[in-house]
Parts: sequence; structure tokens; C-alpha cells
Amino acid sequence: MELPPHDACHRALASRDARFDGRIFVGVKTTGIYCRPICPARTAKPENCTFFPSAAAAQEAGFRPCLRCRPELSPDAAAWRGTSNTVSRALALIGEGVFDDEHGMPALAARLGVGERHLRRLFQRHLGAPPIAVAQTRRVLFAKQLIQETRLSMTEVAAASGFGSVRRFNDVFRSLYRRPASSLRPRRGATARAAGLSTVTLRLGYRPPYDWDAMIAFLDARAVAGVECVSPERYARTIELDGRVGSVEVRPGRGHLVATIRFPEVRTLLSIVARLRRLFDLDADVETIGAHLAGDRRLAPLVARRPGLRTPGAWDGFELAVRAVLGQQVSIVAARRLAAALVARAGTPVAGITGDTGLTYAFPTAARVAAADLSTMPMPRARIAALSALPRAAAADPRLLEPVGTSADVVERLMKLPGFGPWTAQYWALRALHDSDAFPAADVGLLRSAVVARGGKRPTPAALLARAERWRPWRAYAAQHLWASGRDAAHA
Repeated sequence: MELPPHDACHRALASRDARFDGRIFVGVKTTGIYCRPICPARTAKPENCTFFPSAAAAQEAGFRPCLRCRPELSPDAAAWRGTSNTVSRALALIGEGVFDDEHGMPALAARLGVGERHLRRLFQRHLGAPPIAVAQTRRVLFAKQLIQETRLSMTEVAAASGFGSVRRFNDVFRSLYRRPASSLRPRRGATARAAGLSTVTLRLGYRPPYDWDAMIAFLDARAVAGVECVSPERYARTIELDGRVGSVEVRPGRGHLVATIRFPEVRTLLSIVARLRRLFDLDADVETIGAHLAGDRRLAPLVARRPGLRTPGAWDGFELAVRAVLGQQVSIVAARRLAAALVARAGTPVAGITGDTGLTYAFPTAARVAAADLSTMPMPRARIAALSALPRAAAADPRLLEPVGTSADVVERLMKLPGFGPWTAQYWALRALHDSDAFPAADVGLLRSAVVARGGKRPTPAALLARAERWRPWRAYAAQHLWASGRDAAHA
């Protein structure tokens, strides 16, 4: 990512301009510390400031994180998103621990379908640091957040943030912060271990504005009974990872979301937080996206009405694929009923485990769907066949629903599955892959909301797809604005 000129960056720093939070970081030569542009500390002189496109780049240059503005809370809101989906998908994989679990750089490049050298070039161009530095920085900053916001022991913090050993964890913190890790814990934070489920509450940062109402309305309309509980002030759901079950709850805060995670294994926290950030689209640069889409005179009023609109992601790729199949050619309400029926047949019972009476099942895994009798599901036989084929295909190719290769490669793989047409594949890519340019042009809601001809005549999918060319590379966000306008009109 090309940074703004030095003087523009310094003006943003001097004015504490929140629009630059997550887009630039400042390293102060006289202190050796790097900060967010919103840091309350006294502004350093221009000649003492070096600006970086990412926290990893600042840390790679030898600066240590500020203890006041806390870079670990900064949104990962880079203006290059939409121009390099490879880097976006790489960051998602790093967030889920690929560097920690799968032999680092070779595994990451293989999952993305690119060469290691090319991937390093992309990271250097857009983030100013190689992938390994980005992974290490995220690990350290996440560990610092856990120290300051939770009651986990230092051993648990080291495990949760992906350090191979407590010794390595302690050495990194002494080297980077020049003090023991335990000294960063607030005095109120005496360590304590919870029985059963480990419960932690964390802040999830973003760069305002954030349209919580639109996000929660989208998720509420599609919530599956027993798996999700949604209200205007809360989103909660069950989760299942590696055979263990728990729950997450997200509420709006002031300038951030508040996530409460209940799960028996702290090592999964980094992955859970990464999934939540994608689910709530916390790293979107809505200013850049909105400015681009507002260039279309018919989209401009929709963008002005909801400047903080985000694109909801998905908790799990297989789950969304199942829900997309269930939602083919039926209303959202009917799709919810079908999903609830499937959960009752094949879901993992969790009543009494999560502490939330509304959460009674975890969404069925591929193995449980494959073992379930779907013959009496109230759907056409072709759709039952597609639903039955999906878990078999996922079992045959464990990375079928993962971001392996380009976005187009993933969509092409999906289109080869029984029952997966363009709408299903594009809708899945929009939410599960979080492809900023995915666009399910045949979606009835989009066609109803899009007015591309005088007189309000509903367009054909081909006509809508042609019009959407000018919305690239943010067609997924254009779709979200159209869906939101349809909801607004229905409730007017």
C-alpha cells in the first residue's frame, strides 16, 4: 500500500484523525515506540516520525508497541482491500494460525495457490512487511490484549496466542517491551481459571462508522433456532471446533464490539477472534468503499444513508454452504425453517453446556449431515441430493471449502458440485470467502431492490451483472447496500 505523503500523515497524527486508524502507524525515533494515529500522547515532531502501512512493518523496523493507544485494538483497515484478495485471504489464514500449525510460509503459499516469492512481494507492497513478520506481530499483539483484558494465566495466554513455549513467550515480551509480560497486566486482573468452559471477554476494534443495526438485522433475518440467538443488542451462537463445543456472544460497544467467548480450549482463541472479525466485517475500509460506490448516482443515496454498512461474513464455510443449498428458490423464512429442521435431526446437542437457554445445538458437521436421513426433508429431491452430496465432497477434499487458490478457483470448484449454480457459489463466496467482489446477480432480493431502468422495471440477472461492472472491486458491498435498501423499504 502506498502511504500518503509524510506531511499528510503527520497532519493526521497531529489531529488524531480516526479515519487513518488502521491505515497508518507512526514510529517515533526518539522513543523507539510505534503508535496509532489516534494516540493521545504528545505529537512528535515531523522529523522524528516514520510512517508505516501496518503494525508489522513498524515492528519489523525495530519499534515497539505503544502501551497507551494499544495497537492490538487497531482495525486491520487497509485501503488496498479489494485490490489484492490474495493478501486478504492470506491474512485470514494467518489469523487462524496457519503459520503456527502448518509449517509456515510453504503451507501458506500452497493454500493460496501462489509462489512464496510472489507472496512475499505482495505483502511487502501492501503491508510493508513479510508474512512471517505479520504473523509474529499479530501473535504478540493478541497476547498483549489477552494479558490486559482477561484473567487467563500467562501459560494460557502463551498457548492461546500461538507461542510454542512459555519461555519463548517470555523472551519475546522482554525483548519487545523491555519488561516481563506479567507487568503489563492491570492491577485488577488477578489470574483465575474458570471451571469447565474458559470464558474471556475481549474488545474487537474497527474504524468508524459501523452500522450495527444493519448487521444485526441481516443476521437476525437468517438466524437458525437453537444455533443462534439474535436481538437488537446481542448476537450469540454455538460453535464447534475439533469436536469441542462452546459459544460466542457479541454486543456493540463504544468504538468497538465486545465479544464474550466461552470455550474449553484456550488455544482456539486466536482462530475464534479471527472468525468473529470476518463475521462482523471489522476490517473493512468503509470510507474507501463508500467513495467508490457513491460514484454511481443510484447507489450514492444508499451509501449516504448507511455509510457504515458492512458485509456479514460466515462462521464456517461448510455451514454456510449447507444454508445456501437450503435457501435455493425459497424465501429467507422458509430457509430458516429448513435449517432448523436439519439442526434438530443432525446437530450436536449442547443444552446446558453454554449457559444460554436459547442455544441448544451446534450446527451439524459434515460427518453428521452425511450420516443423517434427509429423505423426508420437505424439499425437492434434487435439493436433497445436493445436500447429501455436499458432505461427501467435503470429506473427499478437506480443502474444498477453504480459500485454496484464487477466489475464481474456489467458485469454480463449487460450481462442479451437484446443485451449486452461480447464485449459490457467489453467495457463498461473498460471505464465507469474504470476497469483496462476489456478486450473486440472480438473487431475488437484489433484483427487487436494483432499479437499473427508468420506470422501476426489475432487471434481468444479466442486466444487473452488466451494471455491477462499475462497482468492481466492491460488488459485495454494493449488494449489501441493495439488500439493506430492500429491508428499509419493507419497513417504511
